Amino acid sequence: MASKRKISNLLGLVVLATLVEGPKHPYEVGRLLRERGDERSIKFNPSSLYGVFAQLERAGFVEEQETLREGQRPERTIYALTDDGRAEVRDWLRELVTEPRHEFPTFVTALSLITALPPDEVLELLGRRAEAVTEQRQGIEGLLTDAAANDVDPVFLVEEQYRLALLDAEASFIADFVKKIEKRDPAFGLVWREFHQAKEK
Repeated sequence: MASKRKISNLLGLVVLATLVEGPKHPYEVGRLLRERGDERSIKFNPSSLYGVFAQLERAGFVEEQETLREGQRPERTIYALTDDGRAEVRDWLRELVTEPRHEFPTFVTALSLITALPPDEVLELLGRRAEAVTEQRQGIEGLLTDAAANDVDPVFLVEEQYRLALLDAEASFIADFVKKIEKRDPAFGLVWREFHQAKEK
């Protein structure tokens, strides 16, 4: 069981991991995350980044290194990792890689409530979702192809490979679910079908 962390916001981990490369100011961290496509993995905006930097400083994980001013631009404070911050990013990452977490994907929520919709409508909706999954998969494959053409080391895209695996699993699940509904097997969904048939009468 993991101990409670001083900072639990995953954006804090992203900031710490980025600062492993060297001292940076929040604006630079945001620019790097956008350039690297990390917005696909973590939600953030400039104001949230500044707030996280303040939290990390209070926790003792980062410290001000210097404050710079360029021309008429506002002052920018550059932050560096402390020894505690460097230990925290390693420990936090080890925990996330090692320990599976129960998460709450929206599709799982929808599936848990699926019988509120009639089976025929669910078939149509699943067909549309399957098309969307295929489009997402094609988008990721295009991203990986472009990265390979630019000699990007695949290790920097391992999260996209994981997304592909999840999409493949979802596509397989959808296809199996569709077959079960279409088969009209009394052992699967009989109460569901009868409920909606009764409502239509």
